[in-house]
Amino acid sequence: MRIELTRFRVREGAHDLVDEWLQFLNDNAAVVRETLEPEQMYVETIFSEFVGGVGYLYWYSIQGAAGLGLEQSDHWLDEKHQNYWRACIDDDFPPEDLSPRVTMMPERVEAAMKPLGAWVSSALMPTSVSGERDTGIGAR
Repeated sequence: MRIELTRFRVREGAHDLVDEWLQFLNDNAAVVRETLEPEQMYVETIFSEFVGGVGYLYWYSIQGAAGLGLEQSDHWLDEKHQNYWRACIDDDFPPEDLSPRVTMMPERVEAAMKPLGAWVSSALMPTSVSGERDTGIGAR
């Protein structure tokens, strides 16, 4: 599982376009959800702030280790998302990855953060009398 928080500088003069971009994502939330499973994206949140008159966007995400990247998608929404990205994010300034120091979440939440196929096969796996999942491996 990858937990990331990254800061990106917004291009000067692109703040109205950023507002349009984020509104586009909010207006298309149901379609955004369609794109999350292939990416194994369990949580994705975008924050914004201004520091000294400069705009920044922060991406917070929790993603499965084998999740596809945005650039690997051919979904129409991801293509539009990438177009906004290129127009709004100032690539003259490298992104800043913040380092996670502590991750706290209930075990049941962490256990639910699995690729869809893994969760389905795990949920369908028979349980033993003790309530443990029967993997078919080991002594009976």
